[in-house]
Amino acid sequence: MTGPVADAAGEQAISGEMPGPNGSPQRGVRRGEVERALRDALLTGRFVPGRPVTLRGLAGELGVSPMPVREALRTVAAGNALEIRENGRIQVPRMTAERFGEILDARLLLEPELARRAAPTLGRGDAAELEAIDTEIDASLENGDVDTYMRLNHAFHFRIYSAAGSSVILPLVETLWLQFGPFMRTVYGRLGTAALVDHHKEAVSAIRAADTEALAAAVAGDIRCGMTLLADAGLAAD
Repeated sequence: MTGPVADAAGEQAISGEMPGPNGSPQRGVRRGEVERALRDALLTGRFVPGRPVTLRGLAGELGVSPMPVREALRTVAAGNALEIRENGRIQVPRMTAERFGEILDARLLLEPELARRAAPTLGRGDAAELEAIDTEIDASLENGDVDTYMRLNHAFHFRIYSAAGSSVILPLVETLWLQFGPFMRTVYGRLGTAALVDHHKEAVSAIRAADTEALAAAVAGDIRCGMTLLADAGLAAD
């Protein structure tokens, strides 16, 4: 799946195919796969806030009929990641200072708690895997590769969070990431990656030391640094 493209009407769509056995688009793809494709597009910022998409465009890009796309869109919209307008147009909600503040507060409440719950199950092997991801993140920052950074940053955080085994908090956090992912991509696209500073190494060290509170603090620090940068650069620009 590549970045946003415009359809014939100048509206945004996501580019990507779900290959079948012979490499052609798989027409009978299940709704769940369409929903995962939409979520991935949101998490990595392939939708632009405020720019509309169409059901027809999305179905064409994914190589499926409109039905599974319509159903998947309703599910994603229920989590406030997308808006379905009365005229049928679909778009990522524009970010406001109030909405951003609520997302930040929710992240600071939920994500450090997931880290605390995950800490007892994480060991040196997990730390090594996370360190490898972080090394790739550092390379993407040096290269200015925003798309790779977005993908790997999500992988790093959810490698930790998924270890918590939460069936309640984890889905809530996933919904929050869907809501700020497109805004994050837009801001980093303007700003570049040079100003990005993370607390991933502190998180890895905390896991190696089996220090639950240090891991939670590293996650909270990472959220504050990243979201402050987004607020200062993105909300000011808007």
